[in-house]
Amino acid sequence: MPCYEFQGVRPVVDAATYIHPLASLIGDVIVGPGCYIGPGASLRADFGRIVVERDASIQDNATIHVSTQQDTVIKRGATIAHGAVVHGCEVGENCLVGINSVVLDAAILGPECLLAAMSLVPNGMEAPQRSVLMGVPARIVRTLSGEEISWRNDGDGDYQLLTREALISLRETELLRQVESNRKRTRIKASAVTLSGRSLD
Repeated sequence: MPCYEFQGVRPVVDAATYIHPLASLIGDVIVGPGCYIGPGASLRADFGRIVVERDASIQDNATIHVSTQQDTVIKRGATIAHGAVVHGCEVGENCLVGINSVVLDAAILGPECLLAAMSLVPNGMEAPQRSVLMGVPARIVRTLSGEEISWRNDGDGDYQLLTREALISLRETELLRQVESNRKRTRIKASAVTLSGRSLD
């Protein structure tokens, strides 16, 4: 895994966290236990600090950066989905930042918010707990009920299970040139994020 010291400050990652070898960590990055950092994820803490609290998931090709005025904090159990950009802001506990979404400087997403895919949270926006946000720029379209929060990462969520399994069994290997006759299937399953069949608006 590419890991870089910057101005004498090195990343710190708990031993119970899985970081893919193609992820990149630079400078003042602190990652707690039980986290999953996927391939292509970039956590670059050169202008400030990045804190990723326990059980968070930073998925493939997500970019986490900071600004001089604002550290980036990813709270416990939050999910930063594939290709998302999180910059100098706070993502609350058990939030889900959707695929290819952007959260800009000084924004605050309260606990258990859902940011829809391809959305943009502008500078300084604050969203209260359980907000559903969508659009460019993002707007709050409604509030989630407790039953709708199916992605909760409470230590036994999909990505926490994946973290534990990856620490045990994910390793680089040689390609096969043909499919084996008794080929196994992986056992880890991921749940799609749903909102109990309700419309977002």
